[in-house]
Amino acid sequence: MPFAYYARLGKKEKAIYDRSEAIPSVRLPQAPGLWPIVQVLQTALERDDKRAVQQACTLLARGVTEMLKIEPVEVVVLAVRPSLSSAELHGLYTREPGTAPRIRVWMRTVRQRRVVAFRTFLRTLLHEVCHHLDYTHLRLPESFHTQGFFKRESSLFHQLVTDQAGAGR
Repeated sequence: MPFAYYARLGKKEKAIYDRSEAIPSVRLPQAPGLWPIVQVLQTALERDDKRAVQQACTLLARGVTEMLKIEPVEVVVLAVRPSLSSAELHGLYTREPGTAPRIRVWMRTVRQRRVVAFRTFLRTLLHEVCHHLDYTHLRLPESFHTQGFFKRESSLFHQLVTDQAGAGR
């Protein structure tokens, strides 16, 4: 079932949305090779080490793009999330002509200025990576928030993180 904004899309955009909706996952052929980077990211967040978080995010994004043989994406880790009128901005993906695609993620909450929980932070990073994959790997002309998009985000997360019961890794 499409999200409510689907009704406002034109015919061309609906076709793109439907293509996105139909793709539930992105398989990382060598996901276990990225597990150590995910572990470093978790430790860096727990230690509130912005420099190490930046390095781990850069390595993780590079690992995904190299694994899928697609254009790299620059990752920038920033401090406190910006506050919008109704919410906090967690991450942002931008593509500008003539510049490298860029992901921005923020590692601190607005209100408490606390470091974001590891799983939340990683999901935000992977959400923005999925926007990049929509354009470069799946070759979609737009990157809509479809149910398929959110399934792809979850598929990446579950390939990179194990739960307490030992699933995933």
